[in-house]
Amino acid sequence: QVQLVESGGGVVQAGGSLRLSCAASGRTFRNYAMGWFRQTPGMEREFVATVNWNGDHPNYADSVKGRFTISRDSAKNTVYLQMNSLKPEDTAVYYCAAGISIASIDRGYWGQGTQVIVSS
Repeated sequence: QVQLVESGGGVVQAGGSLRLSCAASGRTFRNYAMGWFRQTPGMEREFVATVNWNGDHPNYADSVKGRFTISRDSAKNTVYLQMNSLKPEDTAVYYCAAGISIASIDRGYWGQGTQVIVSS
């Protein structure tokens, strides 16, 4: 069992930066692939970034590639999403997810979400 709690969301101007954190509880955090997804009202949840259990092979949606960075600190049981050069279209609720593999993250555990608003 893994519990996930996101933090770090807020309101930022376009071009600014935010860092989201996802604190995980559970002994097996280091065994899980982790990911970030986002959702806007009326839209399906979409993939943002994933990283495997040892922090290798980060993968990003084309819309955030070069601007966002996913990382994890297993000693702190935390995964991060550094978001730079934010755009108004990045406005969404951001969710952290954990799964036994990257391919199955969407069928694993989810946090409650943190709101990001990017003003133009």
